[in-house]
Amino acid sequence: MKVSVAGTGYVGLVTAVCLAEKGNKVTCVDIDEQKIKLLNSGISPIFEPELEELMRNNRDRINYVIDYKEAYSDADVIIIAVGTPEKKDGSANLQYIYEVAKEVANTLIKDCVVVIKSTVPIGTNDKIEKLIKENLKYDVNVDVVSNPEFLAQGTAVKDTLHATRIVLGVESENAEKIMREVYSEFNIPFVIADRKSAEMIKYAANDFLALKISYINEIANLCEIVGANIEDVTKGMGLDPRIGEQFLNAGIGYGGSCFPKDTKALHWLARYNDYEIKTIKATIEVNENQKIKLVKKARKYFNSFNGLNVAVLGLTFKPGTDDLREAPSLDNIPILLNDGAKVNVWDPVGMENFKKVFSNNVAYSESIEEAITNADLCLIFTEWPEIKDFDIDKYKKLMKRPLVIDGRNCYSIRDAQKSGIIYDSIGRKTTEKEILMKV
Repeated sequence: MKVSVAGTGYVGLVTAVCLAEKGNKVTCVDIDEQKIKLLNSGISPIFEPELEELMRNNRDRINYVIDYKEAYSDADVIIIAVGTPEKKDGSANLQYIYEVAKEVANTLIKDCVVVIKSTVPIGTNDKIEKLIKENLKYDVNVDVVSNPEFLAQGTAVKDTLHATRIVLGVESENAEKIMREVYSEFNIPFVIADRKSAEMIKYAANDFLALKISYINEIANLCEIVGANIEDVTKGMGLDPRIGEQFLNAGIGYGGSCFPKDTKALHWLARYNDYEIKTIKATIEVNENQKIKLVKKARKYFNSFNGLNVAVLGLTFKPGTDDLREAPSLDNIPILLNDGAKVNVWDPVGMENFKKVFSNNVAYSESIEEAITNADLCLIFTEWPEIKDFDIDKYKKLMKRPLVIDGRNCYSIRDAQKSGIIYDSIGRKTTEKEILMKV
């Protein structure tokens, strides 16, 4: 099957490479010439485990081009996987999808199935089909299919090759038949629905997971107040098969390219239709407050951050990616800087992207040890394995004041007590009954 993929971001590139891995002939097209040069040299423009290895293994089955006419004209299936960024009002920006759809309409010379992989508001696939058919240059048949993705950054390859389901929103038997052929080697169950239902499945799934995160963070906040332990609570909850243990890790909220955008988009869509999903509205509000929880905790210990040396461990919104979109570090570090703190940061893969935002205002460390040396305060924003495996005794040895505020509960309370540091985390008791005198 000849498949073309528009867009070489997380969704587009991972989808393309995984389809090639399963035997399809794939062409990737992107308007970013520098990206295409990197891809043709075997280098992925994004950090994603296993991706470059699969690119190398499938170089004979995948091609990277800039010319959309070369990509689309002879394709059996065209997958649109371009971004749908958030607008100021919270709605999804569909500009890039419409641009690709027009290019497809102007290029097609044979029957084709056009697949919308991007996350789009309910009803968008119908609009895309209408747009394409109104602008076709030749007398060809076009079927539009909704095929949402459910991958997570850091595990995107695994999530694609070993997905729990493949959702197909189709309006014709022909479209379903062709899409089943595209995915024939995946051995993954299909969910066949109409297009609007498929679009809703994506939003409903993502927003439910975001809701679950915000809910457990609310419970964690209450645990701190009443003296309960969130880890015991989530263990007791997670063993219930109706609830499950996933997405019950208390912390400082969700980030990335999906949950923040998708919750706001569904909230906007509901309001646009004179309806309010109160649980989604609350999810968004809770998450915004949770992201700055570490700075709020730090103010219990210091009247001001002016002149303090603050170590920040972890910049990306989650481990396994270099993506900073909606990362809590972006909300907290400006507060520290504006209050006069000297900030020293460390992240195993996210610092180059972070330099594009804070090039001169913060110091960048090559190691965790360097970042925490002589620090008055250490804030942990991302649960990288390097941080979780770090020798906790070193905080007391290297820091000026051994105060660690952990937004991801990387260490056990018992280990923190043994180390002699003051350790404040999410939903758990601190390692000392009395808070330090404010300075």
